[in-house]
Amino acid sequence: MTHPTQQIADTSAPTGAGLVLDDVSLTLGDGDSTVTALDHVHLTVAPGELLAVLGPSGAGKSSLLAVAGALTRPTSGTVRIDGADISALPSSGQAALRRERIGFVFQSGNLLPALTALDQLRFALHVSGGKDRGRDPQTLLEQVGMGHKAGRRPHELSGGERQRVGIARALVTAPALLLVDEPTAALDRARSHEVVRLLAAETHEHGVATVMVTHDHDVLEHCDRVVHMEDGRLSA
Repeated sequence: MTHPTQQIADTSAPTGAGLVLDDVSLTLGDGDSTVTALDHVHLTVAPGELLAVLGPSGAGKSSLLAVAGALTRPTSGTVRIDGADISALPSSGQAALRRERIGFVFQSGNLLPALTALDQLRFALHVSGGKDRGRDPQTLLEQVGMGHKAGRRPHELSGGERQRVGIARALVTAPALLLVDEPTAALDRARSHEVVRLLAAETHEHGVATVMVTHDHDVLEHCDRVVHMEDGRLSA
């Protein structure tokens, strides 16, 4: 499928901006079972840009998120977030960067069952140590349309509502990078559009570099750019 805003993935944005992957490869396994999960990937996602990554299962999309999110070290190449070379940081430094500068949004929201919507955000802010630079949890919930359900726990929310809370939780620390894994997988068409419109609005308004892995072609109209991944390689 060709999308009207689709461009070739490159590293033309300023070095200090958003997310930059420069010639990144990731090899998994040993000996005959070695797999190249990422194959010389070059990618820049600028602040305020929502990038969609399409591709079949096993294409390397999860590996891309893991490397970009400082969860996995690349075998070779450089990963920079907000100007910091995360591939050169020690494990403790990568963990601190994940807490402070990266937000993760999972398929089902991945909320803590015992916490209310408001406490999900408060807990994330506490763990990040970002109370002074983060966003106000109650205000953020209101901005994503969940202020009226701040006191509800996950089992009292619909799938779309849980996803909205999950997005707010990821954004409460004011991250430079937002990594989103199949946010519409469990939602109907109307809720899917609502969630991705919300992601786009937050990305643009707050200057976050956002990478969204998705199989949902219906929501691509809300994205600024679309790239395809297959066999560990990115293409337009």
